[in-house]
Parts: sequence; C-alpha cells; structure tokens
Amino acid sequence: MNQVITFSVGLTADSANRTISGKIVPLNVEAGSTNMGKVIFESGSIQIADASAIRLLNQHDNKKPLGKMLDYSETEDAINAVFSVSRSQRGTEALILAEEGLQSGLSIGAEILKSKIKDGVTYVSAARLVEVSLVTEPAFKSAQVTDIAAEESDVEETIQPTESETAVENTTPAVEATPVEAPAVEAARPTVSAAYFTQPRIELTTAKYVENTIRAAMGDDSARQYIAAADSTVNNPGLVPTRQLSEIINPLGTTIRPSIEAISRGVLPDAGMTFEIPKITAMPTVAETAQGNAFNETDQTSDFLSVTVKKYAGQQTFSVELLDRTSPAFFDELVRNMAAAYAKATDAAVNAALISGATADATTTVTYPTAAELLGVVARGAASVYGATLGLPNPFARNMIVNTSQWSNIMTLNDAGRPIYTASQPQNAGGVAAPTALQGNVAGLNLYVTPNTAAGTDTDGSIIIVNPDAYTWYESPTYRLRAESTAAGQVTIGYYGYGAIATKVGAGAFKNNKA
Repeated sequence: MNQVITFSVGLTADSANRTISGKIVPLNVEAGSTNMGKVIFESGSIQIADASAIRLLNQHDNKKPLGKMLDYSETEDAINAVFSVSRSQRGTEALILAEEGLQSGLSIGAEILKSKIKDGVTYVSAARLVEVSLVTEPAFKSAQVTDIAAEESDVEETIQPTESETAVENTTPAVEATPVEAPAVEAARPTVSAAYFTQPRIELTTAKYVENTIRAAMGDDSARQYIAAADSTVNNPGLVPTRQLSEIINPLGTTIRPSIEAISRGVLPDAGMTFEIPKITAMPTVAETAQGNAFNETDQTSDFLSVTVKKYAGQQTFSVELLDRTSPAFFDELVRNMAAAYAKATDAAVNAALISGATADATTTVTYPTAAELLGVVARGAASVYGATLGLPNPFARNMIVNTSQWSNIMTLNDAGRPIYTASQPQNAGGVAAPTALQGNVAGLNLYVTPNTAAGTDTDGSIIIVNPDAYTWYESPTYRLRAESTAAGQVTIGYYGYGAIATKVGAGAFKNNKA
C-alpha cells in the first residue's frame, strides 16, 4: 500500500520577493525520522511531475495553504526548491515566523511507490512528491535556517519638530539651509501592504450627487472622482465593467493516470534512449536421479530486455500581449492543462502496452459480463497471472483495470435486485465499486477505472487483471520550456517528459475476450 511520509530540512526566506527556499529533502545521507520510522531517499527517487502543482502548506494541513512551488533543482545529495508565498495574512505570518526562526524547517509529504527495509531503515527508491510544508520542528538536526533576506521596502518617516524647532514668526531674510543627509532608518520588521483592495460602492443619491457637484466646483479632487464614477454609472451603463471571477471552469482536463497507478514505478536512467534489464529465459532443472547416474543438467540462460524511452511533448503559442496583459490565472491554467494532456498521453501508452502484452482469456464473454461471468474472468485471470509470474517476489494478480463502460456495468451487477458492488453494508461483500470514486475493489482485486483506455469502449482489453510487478513505468521529471520571439511577438510554451514502459512478463497481465 502506498504511504505518505513527512520529514523536514532547512529553509531560507526572502520577504522582498515573498519566497521561501531551501533543501526539501536530502538524498543518500542522514535518515529522517518520519511517520514510517527512519527513512532515507535514494538519488533520483522522488518524482515531481509538475512543480507548479506542488503546494506549500502550514504543518501539513491541506486547509492552510501558504503558496506553491516555483522551481526546483536536484543534485546527487539533495533536492532544493523555491516557493512563492501567498499575499494572504497567513502567508505574511509564515514569512515573519520563518524570519524569526519560529518555523525553521521544510517538510515533505511523499507517496512511497517502491522501497526496501534494511537494518530498520526504509530505503526509498521511487516516490511521488505530494506537498511541502513549513514546520516548527525539523526531523534532521542539520535542518536549520541558514539565511534570512530582509524586505527591501521604502520606509516613510514622519519627522516631528523638537522643542527647539517650534515655529516662530520669521523676521529675518530667508537663508537657504545647507542640506543634511538624514541617517538611514532600518526597519525592525518587514512592512507588508495589502496587494489588493476593494473600494466601497458609491452612495448614489440625489443629495450626495449635488453635494459632490458643489465640492468638485470648489476644487475637491475626491468629489470630482465621485462625479466621474457616478456619471459613468448613470449615464454610461454600457461602460460599467463586467467582473470576472478568478475561478476557472474546466471539465476537460485531469491528471489522473489509473493504468500507471496500477503497475509498478521506476526512475528513468539519466541517459540514453534505450536501456536494458537482465532477464532469466531458462531455469536450471533438478530431477530424481538413480544412484550412480549422472546429474540431470539443464543450463540456466539469460538475456536482456531492451526498453525504449519515448518523449511525450506538446506546446502552445500565443501573443506576448496575452501573457503580459491578461490574468495570471491564464498561465497557471495553461500549465495545468498541458500537465493533464501529458498525463492522458502517458496513461494511454501504458494501457496500450498492457493490452498488447496481456494473455487473452480463452473463454469469451459478452461485451458487459454478468456477475457470474465477471467472477469467471477474475478466477481465470488470477490463475493465469500466477502461473506466469511465479518467479517474481509477489506472484499474484493484485489489480484490475477497467474502462468507464465496464465500470458502469460493474455497478449494475446485482443479486435478485440487491447491488453486489455498490451496497452500503453488504453481509457478504463482493467488493466496492462506487460512482463517487475511480478506485475500489472487485472480487479481491484493487479496482482502477481509467478514461484513458487505448482500446476504446467495447473491445478486448476493457478488463485487465495484472500483477503490478510484471510491468514497470519508468519516468523522468517533466519539463517546461518558454521561448519568446520578439520578431513575431509570440511566446511558445513547451511541456514534455520522457517515459518508458517495460513489459517484464507480458503474461503477467490477463485481458477479457469479447464474444
């Protein structure tokens, strides 16, 4: 089962730019004290699919966001990151607490995908970064604030006259004073001003309008602004701007990857467009041998499984005006949508590899199996996968991947009108397949529902039973490129990453066979 672990390292804070930066996790060094015990992350073990999607939280509380990741870099011994901090009151307080050393650590939350335990220490070789938090107590002794950047803000001084500077009537000729440079004033704490404000709606009454008309004629600037606003509202209703909310409705994009989640994960090698994995192709044998006879001999043989690395990339080109003069939400939403497109492409590629490598059910079923037929598919699939993956550390089928049409069918299965997989508290539960979740359980197998099936809706492979160790998805971090062309007045955003699906044991997957 995947677990989320947390531990902390040091940070730096920059109030001027409202950023917090520092080492978010050490690699291959000291073990961190986490909710899983002692943990060490290996180099290249942590996947960050989309840096902009990683939020900075307060003490791992999802209800208390502080900001989001701007960028990160990885070395052999650490991952460092920079976070923008919200201009909210909570964000301002976080910067102050960081500067004063009251919250002096960065703590990650990571979903463990692959690990091993040695001498009581968990060594993580594959994980997915979920979030990063600003915390009070770092798990590492070395996790301390190393640098604080004070805010470079203008300081306004109001100089009060001293007793010797009391105003008196000037009876002498004017004398030009020699300018004296005032001493520099150091702010005791960063001053923070509100980023946005809302001006109250004007009180539009006849009396108020007349009053401000008179005051405007006398030179009152505030009254002139009132009259301008009132005239714009009353005489020019077409010029009153229509406000746009910051929320964006997007029913099209999602970053879920059920087919990838249903198999094992690995870190892509740092170089090359292919890599090889040693694979045993024939086992030595042992047989009963009569006394004095020669040993039975069959040599073990091996080969290399060659895995091809593929690039998944997309881009969008738009004008510099759109980037400079539109809402900041435009760029954020564009990156999110490109991440969603990347997720769809990679998940569909893995689904296609599973369907291509899987053993087809020798028994054909109708397009949407009945309850009895579904149990038959599960039983035959479990036995087939077990026979094909005996040599793996865990030789059992554990996951089932279905497309949305099969998901819909499973939820309709019933026993004399009583739902089998959607019942609230069944006495003899067959599993759970709820309309509110894309994960569940069917006949003892973990259920994953994918909208990214490569086989379509009603074709063979709409039900796949798999041993996750038989297929592994290797992936690099994703990248964003930004190229501006001043001659054309355009900006191009590219989003890409590298991935490879290794079919280690093709028969480690089993697919239904439609009649």
